[in-house]
Amino acid sequence: MWKLEGLSDYDIRRPLVPTGTNLLGLIKHLASVELGYFGATFARPFDVPLPWMDEGAASNADMWATAGESRHEIVGLYQRAWQHSDATIDSLGLDAVGRVTWWPPERAEVTLHRVLVHMIAETNRHAGHADVVRELIDGSSGLCNDNSNMPSSDPAWWEEYRNTLEVVARGFDDGRTLRIDPSAGDGPTEH
Repeated sequence: MWKLEGLSDYDIRRPLVPTGTNLLGLIKHLASVELGYFGATFARPFDVPLPWMDEGAASNADMWATAGESRHEIVGLYQRAWQHSDATIDSLGLDAVGRVTWWPPERAEVTLHRVLVHMIAETNRHAGHADVVRELIDGSSGLCNDNSNMPSSDPAWWEEYRNTLEVVARGFDDGRTLRIDPSAGDGPTEH
């Protein structure tokens, strides 16, 4: 959440990569999937409709905030999702069984433990996206607002470091690409 701090509404909605990933959309998505996995999966519905998750909603509607959805609303939704998820986790044992109706039938029956692991991975993946998007916006990076967990905060050091990486990478710019075909079984091939 701290990746939103100090940014304008424009910056938190900016699509900075070709897939349109943006900070507020990541928050909306995580709130939505958390409510699905810790709500519907265990027959613990949430009291607010999420029309962007309904059958027939536009593709990727959960990955961006419309002009009518405010930062305050999306952040508040995520905070309520945490409370809803905590209540589910506190109420059920790790072996409690639920059903993920949007997964293939052969994998749809899950335990709370499985859902917890899935949501840790899902949240971690999107937190990484938020790291990169925030760095693209204003250069802010790191673990949290008061502890970057980064080697240096000196811009000159980072510029020199990045330049070193670029020089090394250019040494490999021979026009070939590495492709991995998992079905081949004999490892990566160069093309």
